[in-house]
Amino acid sequence: MNNLELERTWADVTERVKSYPGVSAPQVDAFFMRLHPQAASEGFLMLTADNDFIKKHIEQNFLEHITRAMEEWSGVASTVLIEVDEPSAAPSAPAQQASDTPAVSPAAPVAAPQAPNQPAGDAGAGQGWGAQGVPAARAPETVAAADRAVPAAAEANAAPASTRPEKTADTPERRGLDDATTGSMSFENFVVGDSNAIAFDAAMKVAEHPGLPMSNPLFIYGKSGLGKTHLLRAIEKYINENMTFRKTVYVDTNSLVDDYVEAGRVQAQDRTSYRAFKDRYESADVLLVDDVQHLQGKKLTLDAVFQMFNKLIDSGKQIILSADRSPSNIDIDERYTSRFNQGMTCDIQPPTVETKLGIIKNHIDDLCAMEPGGGFQLSREAQTCIAEMSGSNIRELKSAVGRIYQQMRTFQMDEISVGEVKSVLEGYFSSGPSRRILVPDVQREVESHYKVSHADLIGKKRSRNIAHARHVAIYLCREMIDLPFGDIGKQFGNRDHTTVMYAYKTIGGKLPKDRTLQEEIELLRQSIRDA
Repeated sequence: MNNLELERTWADVTERVKSYPGVSAPQVDAFFMRLHPQAASEGFLMLTADNDFIKKHIEQNFLEHITRAMEEWSGVASTVLIEVDEPSAAPSAPAQQASDTPAVSPAAPVAAPQAPNQPAGDAGAGQGWGAQGVPAARAPETVAAADRAVPAAAEANAAPASTRPEKTADTPERRGLDDATTGSMSFENFVVGDSNAIAFDAAMKVAEHPGLPMSNPLFIYGKSGLGKTHLLRAIEKYINENMTFRKTVYVDTNSLVDDYVEAGRVQAQDRTSYRAFKDRYESADVLLVDDVQHLQGKKLTLDAVFQMFNKLIDSGKQIILSADRSPSNIDIDERYTSRFNQGMTCDIQPPTVETKLGIIKNHIDDLCAMEPGGGFQLSREAQTCIAEMSGSNIRELKSAVGRIYQQMRTFQMDEISVGEVKSVLEGYFSSGPSRRILVPDVQREVESHYKVSHADLIGKKRSRNIAHARHVAIYLCREMIDLPFGDIGKQFGNRDHTTVMYAYKTIGGKLPKDRTLQEEIELLRQSIRDA
């Protein structure tokens, strides 16, 4: 079998797997792209996986389906072998790092800044942003008083002391908490769907090859409860398990700000504390910062944090960030926003019903694993009811499954009807079901953004601004609603399939190289979903 025939065989097997009941097509796409056919014959298929993680995941979740598809294709009993493609496996430790870089964050005292920038004699500090356009370091003597007052006072009011998160010093207790949290959030149990496939793929690539310029920093954004933290923790877990020579540091932004505020508070007692504060984060090979939208309004912390980002990226270290909005919608100086946008930016959209069903199934499996008697069962109808009643928040979705589980356990119910599910969960969700996006929704937001009329958007005018708005609207309809080109054309003045496809490909071809267009598309996606 030549290479072309081999690729066709694998494509046929893949499509068959997607067609099987209970198999998620986006999940197949996400993981099978890291499988490569090497040989096939009647009754035999050999595949290589990019790394051991992919091999194990495929064997545990898809090997039976692949074997079935292969047998359907060949008509005989088949054997499927999966090996690891060694050149693609996780890199080994550089000799100079293997012995002197710990895999776990060392304890570091929380420190006080003498200034957002250290004197020139302080190695590694005071470098500024150079070509990035961030203001140069102020002289230490002009900022010492401000650093004592502003971090400890103005920024301290971001949250009352009683509500601020605990410090992230790596005490044994903290390490245990982090390990437990990380252990429950992995790539294996992240349910991939159309709403998050791009973010999942980007996270996997960064975990496998941290520090590549094209994805540094990686910025993942989306509403609360959609899985951003899960992906950050999955990256951390993957690197900790497969690249033990790399040091990872995960921190949520509120804790990072608290560290900086605490540093300002103790500055008078410990003049070296700002160095320790910086060392805690600058010593990371992979720095993961959650909820960076909380940096809004915290100018001094921003200065310090972005100097750290600058130093890490220039040193080839990886930064992963998350937020509840796109970089362009975070109210910070444009010079900082450009740093967020420097690498790869991707969003997570509200999950579809299909994705929610996958999440529900996974959570039921988790609850069953914790139940000594073997857990509980929910009918497909009951699961679908929960998925359709819920909003976009995945934490709420899992909580609802737990509520049904508790109801069945308390009243010793072997099964629960759809009506009973609706009764138990009435008023349970903070928001209603995720709104279905329609073509008029896309058209309305595009018209508002580009200031064109509906008649012009769907009409015959071909001036540059109108044509661009029309192309963007068609692209978003295809991406966000996944309609056939012909159906989209009917709602854009009865344009034919070829014209609509041309508009879609025009925008798709420009996106990888046009940062301004990327930001426009991201902003429009957000406004369409929020409308």
